[in-house]
Amino acid sequence: MLRLADLGKTYPNGVEALAHVSLDIPQGEIVAFVGGSGCGKTTMLRLIAGLESPTSGRIELDGETLAGPHPSVGVVFQEPRLLPWLTVAQNIGFGLGGLAKAEREQRVEEALLRVGLAGYGDRWPRELSGGQAQRVAIVRALVARPKVLLLDEPFSALDAFTRASLHEHLLGLWEANKPTLLIVTHDVDEAATLADRVIVLQPKPGRIFAEPALGLTRPRDKVGHEFADAKRRILAALDGSLQATPAAGKTPEIAGAWW
Repeated sequence: MLRLADLGKTYPNGVEALAHVSLDIPQGEIVAFVGGSGCGKTTMLRLIAGLESPTSGRIELDGETLAGPHPSVGVVFQEPRLLPWLTVAQNIGFGLGGLAKAEREQRVEEALLRVGLAGYGDRWPRELSGGQAQRVAIVRALVARPKVLLLDEPFSALDAFTRASLHEHLLGLWEANKPTLLIVTHDVDEAATLADRVIVLQPKPGRIFAEPALGLTRPRDKVGHEFADAKRRILAALDGSLQATPAAGKTPEIAGAWW
């Protein structure tokens, strides 16, 4: 269980990025965070990753308070951030130094196979396309088998076809060990495709505004009425988050679409 307990973050310049964010996320759940600019989505991921410290509140993983980077928490950024002086296989195995060589090599080979890059281990990052590089970044994070994986708009720079393909690869990798996935995205279709739960954040300061019901099963039928209805509920919540100013401590409910 990942728990955010009354989490808040105020920067030295006085900007309150997050306030009173409380959330329980069971192991294996996929949660997408959406919201307007300045609602604290990336700040929240950075706090969970241990890259920044909260001003108030706490973050717990299975009862342990997280006070910095933790081996059970992996991160995938917007850019692949592969090490250019290492091969693809060496990049994937970079965090597996504590394993025996045979097990490390086996994990790397299995990871490459799962994302359709078998035989690419000896290539250099510069020889990969954008989609291939991001696949490597994702398996590099997952090959260490973290309990929680944070993804900060990992597909935003890719074309629609490549993005859809990587959604399938990500879900396939998730099926293997069922880590908790926290995904920041501006893409409503992406949120509805990937998430078990969507959290809409409201800005100034960033806080939870709504959890629109999805009512979707896997695999997702992206041309079905249920999928379209789920997207409308997310969009309605987003629209409300940018217009409403709820009273302190209250989270308004979104009853339906605004059109």
